[in-house]
Amino acid sequence: MTSQRTRERLIQRLMDRGVTNLQVLDVIRNTPRHLFLDEALSHRAYEDSSLPIGHGQTLSQPYIVARMTEILLGAAGGKLQRVLEVGTGSGYQTSILAQLVGEVYSVERIKPLQDKARERFRQLGLRNVHLRHADGGFGWPEPGTKFDGILSTAAPRFVPSELTDQLAPNGVLVIPVGDQQQDLQLIIRDGDSDKLFTQKLEAVKFVPLLSGTSR
Repeated sequence: MTSQRTRERLIQRLMDRGVTNLQVLDVIRNTPRHLFLDEALSHRAYEDSSLPIGHGQTLSQPYIVARMTEILLGAAGGKLQRVLEVGTGSGYQTSILAQLVGEVYSVERIKPLQDKARERFRQLGLRNVHLRHADGGFGWPEPGTKFDGILSTAAPRFVPSELTDQLAPNGVLVIPVGDQQQDLQLIIRDGDSDKLFTQKLEAVKFVPLLSGTSR
């Protein structure tokens, strides 16, 4: 179930659903998704479905990973140097981003998930990922720290101002927003006026963005 043919079937499904960015598709094709699951579920790794990873969290379905990554890259209009990820989880989305942008700064509130993800990054030889165990709703709060792109893998009820405040001029935020009903939103900070422009893209279903941390 981890054969190249199985992976190619997944890529074809993503293309059928409208994913067109060839760089994103190629990175997903070559990233071993089965490494991000417990062995008992690894045979389902190349299905286009979300799967449990423990602690009430899920490994996002490949379509939504591809879609959010494609949106982030497309809206930025070029190479992203610094990207913040809210919710490391298994590390799968992080790994996809790390192969497409300069540096990834990823925040995770659940320590055991972060520890597993760190080991996977080591296995894959990804050296441009920076991890922090913290409440993701606050982003990466350091004086002067701004990001070209921010991507959230969990849904707040409302967009945290702490995240939009960390967007660089012309920075792009891709985030699911809502409670029972969620929309994937694209938020761009205009470089000239410093205003935020928001676009609702499609209905989605993500785990909620929770506050606090867990060990």
